[in-house]
Amino acid sequence: MERLVILGGGESGTGAALLGKKLGYEVFLSDKGKLSDKYKEVLEREGIAYEEGRHSENKIFAASLVVKSPGIPDKQPVIAALREKGIEVISEIEFAGRHAGTKMYCITGSNGKTTTTLLLHHILKGAGIDVGLAGNVGNSLAAQVAENRHRAYVVELSSFQLDGMFRFRCDTAILTNITPDHLDRYDYKFENYANAKFRILNNMRPEDLFIYGYDCDVVRERVAEGKIVPKAAGFTYSEDSRLNAYMEGNVVVATLGERTFRINKQDITIQGRHNVYNAMAAILAALKAGVSDEDLRKGLTTFPQVEHRLETVAVVNGVTYINDSKATNVDSAWYALDSMRAPVVWIAGGTDKGNDYSALFDLVRKKVKLLICMGVDNKKLIDAFSPMCEVVDTHSLDETMAVAARRAEKGDVVLLSPCCASFDLFKNYENRGELFKEKVKELLK
Repeated sequence: MERLVILGGGESGTGAALLGKKLGYEVFLSDKGKLSDKYKEVLEREGIAYEEGRHSENKIFAASLVVKSPGIPDKQPVIAALREKGIEVISEIEFAGRHAGTKMYCITGSNGKTTTTLLLHHILKGAGIDVGLAGNVGNSLAAQVAENRHRAYVVELSSFQLDGMFRFRCDTAILTNITPDHLDRYDYKFENYANAKFRILNNMRPEDLFIYGYDCDVVRERVAEGKIVPKAAGFTYSEDSRLNAYMEGNVVVATLGERTFRINKQDITIQGRHNVYNAMAAILAALKAGVSDEDLRKGLTTFPQVEHRLETVAVVNGVTYINDSKATNVDSAWYALDSMRAPVVWIAGGTDKGNDYSALFDLVRKKVKLLICMGVDNKKLIDAFSPMCEVVDTHSLDETMAVAARRAEKGDVVLLSPCCASFDLFKNYENRGELFKEKVKELLK
């Protein structure tokens, strides 16, 4: 019996274990940290062997195949040792894809991928297509292939997941944009990070569709090199009608093959330039899937707000509080600030990932009345922005909220758009956003 070893016991690892068991592997899961009770219960119910708090090398190196969590860097000694021994190491998405046999609509990019993924899933599901949601959002793709197989999947892919994908093929791939992010995982080389994003094109065929953000320089330039195998469909916020999706005044126009679809951008439930991009990408993918104009319009006009992405939490004493905790890089924060139409009390800070903040300077000068830096070490943010706006240094959410409530005036926006990872003070960006919302709701009492 072949031995499947899984490194990491979160959503993706537990899902891979379920699929491995169904396929007849001898499965062993190893997590260097502590497993959550939720995933332990699944493993114990299914009789899957596991360990936590360590990696037992004698058990791991006995593997025929290893599936690793995207959170484990390739540079980890155990991963390097496995590859030296000739043991294949892949991602959960790669493992699931080898056994799925269904259509894959896959989305990656530095920004916009979660919203685009959720929007496309909402449109396809509303059109009556049997479609699952997986990857960075939704449930594990491997678990769904094992227990709840759909005819199609919409999958959000991070660069870390793409790094572990080799034979996986997308039927429709979306690349929203590429801006510097996670450079600490890529030797601080932007080119290495961009190469990871373009792995989404691996194994695609001429009849497949690659949808890309034309307004992103690095994406546009790579597409212009002419090495793209699938049909390429670009989208732009400009009125350049040579692209497959573009603006005609306030109207979004999308054309694919013989079909053209139009919708006023004000009719789409999610607003802002970044969300026009997301909608364009989703519309082109839905046209490829054969969704009718009626179902497309219905999907775009009924899609709810995405949690932690420019999510309006409440208006307190005339001040609007917005949770954009998912903005963990400079580009995400740029789109958030760009969409603001009132004076901004901006909350930023966290774990810096090699950020260059200069792209934000003009917006900060125009829109930000006060920057509250929330983090363990805020020196880089303070140095970057203190010449252009007032900056307050805080080191906890309680301290930050006290300053925001005291300083924000009627008509202002308090915007949590951190521009950084969350790991200095919080478990993850969701935890940061949830705690922020709790604190805002306390202000209502």
